[in-house]
Amino acid sequence: MDERELKSVLEAILFASGEPVRAERIAVVTDTDTDAVLAAAASLAEEYESGRRGIRLVRLNDSLQLHSAPEHAAAITRALEQRRPPKLSQASLEVLAVVAYFQPVTRAYIEQMRGLDSSYTVGVLTERGMIEPCGHLEAVGRPTLYRTTDLFLRTMGVESLAELPPLPELAGSDAARQLQEKVDALRAAEEDQQIITEVIAPGEKEAAP
Repeated sequence: MDERELKSVLEAILFASGEPVRAERIAVVTDTDTDAVLAAAASLAEEYESGRRGIRLVRLNDSLQLHSAPEHAAAITRALEQRRPPKLSQASLEVLAVVAYFQPVTRAYIEQMRGLDSSYTVGVLTERGMIEPCGHLEAVGRPTLYRTTDLFLRTMGVESLAELPPLPELAGSDAARQLQEKVDALRAAEEDQQIITEVIAPGEKEAAP
C-alpha cells in the first residue's frame, strides 16, 4: 500500500471511529507496519494544519485520533447549540497532578499528598474517564491503583506523559510547592483547551491526622 492510499485509509478509520485507535491496530488491518502508519499520520496532521483545515489529527501515546480544530470551537458550540463545558475544579486538578506525576497510585497516596479526603474526586474523575483503575497494590486490602488516560492527554493538549514538565524529587514544603506549580500548569493547559466538565467535590474535608 503506497503512502497516499495509506493516508486515505487512515483518515477513514479515524473518522469512522471518533475515538483513539492504536497505530498498531491500523498497521495490522492495512498490512503495513506501525512506523509507516505513524509517518502517514504525521504527514496528514501537517496537511490539516498547514491547509487550515477544520480537523486535526493528534497522537496520544501509541494511538491516533481526529478532532475539530480548536480555533473553531466557538462556531461549533453555536452551530450545535452546545454550552461551553465548565472548567475543572481545584480539587480535580490537584488529584490529576498527583496521579499524572506519581502513577500508578492508590487513593490513600493521593490523600496523603493532598492532606484531604479525595474519594469523591477520584470517583468522579474515574467516571469522566480522566483516570482509570490499572490493577491493585500488593498490600493489605489490595487497594486499587489509578493512572491517567488518553482523555487526560487530549484534555491537556499533550501526546504523552513525557511532555509534562519533570517533577523533582523533593520533600516537605518544597514538594507541596512543586505540586502546586504543576496544578497551576494543568489549570493553564485546561483553560487553553477550553475542555471537559467541572468536577466539583462538595464536602471534601481535611483528612484525620
